Amino acid sequence: MADRDQRRVNGFRRLWHEWGKPILLAVVLLGSFRSAIADWNDVPTPSMRPTILEGDRIFIDKTAFDWRVPFLGWRLSWRHDPERGDVVIFPSPEDGRRLVKRVVGLPGDTIEVRRGRLLVNGAMLDYAGEIEQEWVEGLTDEMRSGYTLFSETVGRRSHPIMTRDHAFLTSFGPARVPAGHYFMMGDNRDNSHDSRFFGPVSREVIQGRALAVALSVDPENHYWPRWERFFSKLP
Repeated sequence: MADRDQRRVNGFRRLWHEWGKPILLAVVLLGSFRSAIADWNDVPTPSMRPTILEGDRIFIDKTAFDWRVPFLGWRLSWRHDPERGDVVIFPSPEDGRRLVKRVVGLPGDTIEVRRGRLLVNGAMLDYAGEIEQEWVEGLTDEMRSGYTLFSETVGRRSHPIMTRDHAFLTSFGPARVPAGHYFMMGDNRDNSHDSRFFGPVSREVIQGRALAVALSVDPENHYWPRWERFFSKLP
């Protein structure tokens, strides 16, 4: 009986050393990587159309702005501050859900929306009707219906936005962004719950910059892959 129990103990030890420890180490390393270095995130809502579509899985650089302690989120060191035009992730100030929005206002900026057009510090951004085709790959006729698409230049970056055809009635502000905060908006300007509703977002809670669509599936077509959106850089 003692020999059988010893063999069982030895078997468990061998199983732990050969399988348990490597698997646990892999899980810890992967979790640490996703927590502090890079992550990917599903996008379930249309608030960032046409830049990001429902079913896109976006790649997030969590070292873009800070070095942080894995799992705990404590900042180890500052790297850079977000810039106008960056697509960033942060928890919703209302319920903590992870949100993906574009930075349109920096600390001290005055933000206003007038007839559907964004003004930063009293100057209207540059708008154009020409949209690069690669920016709207996967956008169906149904998604376009009732909307107008523009190219908007904020900071050093141009990107697509879409507004409802009655967007000339849309207005906001002016509102000043307080120190240490950033004003966020979705690219789907009339279908985005953003800083116009919950206010500017603290620098401390911004978790990373979204860089690209890693892969994409179409929820309305049996989750068929949208191959044209795979590995596409976000504008």
